[in-house]
Amino acid sequence: MRSLREFLSLLSGTHERAATVLAMNRRNLHYIYTRNERRHFPLADDKLLAKEVLVAAGVRMPETYRTYSYFYQLRNLEQDLDANHDFVIKPAQGSGGNGIIVIVGRSGRDWLGISGKIYTAYDLQKHISDIIFGVYSFDLGDRAIIESRITQHAEMEELSPLGLADVRVIMCDDFPVMSMTRVPTRQSDGKANLHQGALGVAIDIPTGVTTHARFLGQPIDRHPDSGIPLIGRTLPFWPEILELAQRAARAVPLKYLGVDISVSPDGPQLLEINVRPGLEIQNVNERGMLPILQAMTMKETSQDE
Repeated sequence: MRSLREFLSLLSGTHERAATVLAMNRRNLHYIYTRNERRHFPLADDKLLAKEVLVAAGVRMPETYRTYSYFYQLRNLEQDLDANHDFVIKPAQGSGGNGIIVIVGRSGRDWLGISGKIYTAYDLQKHISDIIFGVYSFDLGDRAIIESRITQHAEMEELSPLGLADVRVIMCDDFPVMSMTRVPTRQSDGKANLHQGALGVAIDIPTGVTTHARFLGQPIDRHPDSGIPLIGRTLPFWPEILELAQRAARAVPLKYLGVDISVSPDGPQLLEINVRPGLEIQNVNERGMLPILQAMTMKETSQDE
């Protein structure tokens, strides 16, 4: 089996290849469904289940303070939340950042969200009730997670002053294929979601240096809100980010997945894994994943779909 160092050396050689886009059908048929048994999908779809497996394998993740599965558990919510100054509320089975509330402190008896919004105890109780009811998980019953809030490394804060950026690494057979950081904007309302208007900033995997960026489908070289340059930046803790992504990939029986990581002042933490990572990362990187996957596996052909 190749080491990570050997694989990064191989990956560097793919830069000069003609960029061939990995289309959705090929991704599904050749990678997702051939490398991920359907019975293992819940490991990626349920954040609590994933956390149980990943933390046991030594993957660093935000601490879980509480979970809520039933409405009756909310009767003491205000007292429960008083135990922590800042925290994150998220649905266990949500996607795309939907249903997530980030609390950064108190405002009298109320709570202060990261965007400056004030939440009363009733607001938070209603939101958690919506999570349990399934509003953010396709009308399926869900669980609400209360977990520790990640503060960003100073260099990530400079790059992403309007919200928590994440680093997505596409992994195949436990090795990194392509990466980007997703940077919130005013357009995205502080969320790291490309479809809602976050920036996608490509990262060169061997070096950790940012190479390209896109905003609402268009190339860009500065943050549209802050004016901060986006290109030529080296992400902090890059070797540790790759090690964490590889540790997470090896901990689960899913061999094609996206790994989402945040960078705190004392190192990276895993946010979640995704068994159906999107393909927009190729546009952000201005090259396709197919030649990289072919070089890695030596099994795929260039046959058209």
